[in-house]
Amino acid sequence: MTQAMQRQPAADYAGVRTVHVVQGQYRVTADPDEVLSTVLGSCVACCLRDPVAGIGGMNHFILPGDEGGPDSVKYGLNAMELLINALLQRGALRSRFEAKLFGGANVVQGLGNIGAKNSSFAVRFLESEGIRCVGQSLGGNRARRVKFWPATGRAIQMLLQDPGNAIFRSEQTQRPAVPAGDVDFF
Repeated sequence: MTQAMQRQPAADYAGVRTVHVVQGQYRVTADPDEVLSTVLGSCVACCLRDPVAGIGGMNHFILPGDEGGPDSVKYGLNAMELLINALLQRGALRSRFEAKLFGGANVVQGLGNIGAKNSSFAVRFLESEGIRCVGQSLGGNRARRVKFWPATGRAIQMLLQDPGNAIFRSEQTQRPAVPAGDVDFF
């Protein structure tokens, strides 16, 4: 699986480019003019960075487990390892990692509380790997739009009004191999 790649990043304010990370994708950058963005329902995104190196990234995983296969990045364990390895390959040091977690909402009834399972997995993973979690917004029943500036560690979220159906449909129709295109959410 490769990093999330878009056609041309959407222009944001003051020259900042937005790159959208959809289900099963991740992206790593040291560009101070790049912001990573995603929309989460029951999925979880980990925003991970090395503050000294000024490099960071985001992933977006669908399910907690570690099953393999062609869509293995949709599983938390694989998504976390891919993000960590990409950061290490770009010069980050594991001992300096800072993480922020978002998502894991219960937006669609009947999914077996997958949001809580994703959240629990992400928290346990960071603890077991000795990665410091400096912020999190997990659970609830509302979807989130998250923006993350990897070079600085700044993250913002917007809770969405839709209780789930549109987000669920959006999550179901997005595929990692298909570029998200140029979309500005703010």
